[in-house]
Amino acid sequence: VQLQASGGGMVQSGGSLRLSCAISGFTLDDYAIGWFRQAPGKEREGVSCISTGDGSSYYATSVKGRFTITGDNAKNTVSLQMTDLQPDDTAVYYCATDCDSWSVGDRGIIPADFGSWGKGTQVTVSS
Repeated sequence: VQLQASGGGMVQSGGSLRLSCAISGFTLDDYAIGWFRQAPGKEREGVSCISTGDGSSYYATSVKGRFTITGDNAKNTVSLQMTDLQPDDTAVYYCATDCDSWSVGDRGIIPADFGSWGKGTQVTVSS
C-alpha cells in the first residue's frame, strides 16, 4: 500500500492549487481516500474524504465551497482542487486511507491513527 501526494507549492492569497494522490498496491474501490493537513505546531486536521464505491464525499467546514475532491478509478488517483486559498490553508497535505473512519464533530475532522499515508506535499499561501 503506497500513497504519494504531489502538486503543492507556494501561491498568494486567493490562488489555486491542485493536489494529486497516486495510489499503488490497492484500488480506490478498496478504501475511502482522504486528505489531511498539518501545520507547524498544530494537530492533524482532516480536510476531505471520498469513497468512490458509493460516490460519497465530505469536507471540513473550513474548506467547504473552496476545495473539491475527486477520484479517478482508471488512473487510481485522488485529486484535491483547492481554490481561494488563504494563509490558514498553509500546511503539509497528506493523502491517506480509511478516511471513512475519521472522527467528524464539533472540533472538525480528526484523522484516525490507523490507515496508511505517504509523504506529504507542502502548500504555502502568502497574504
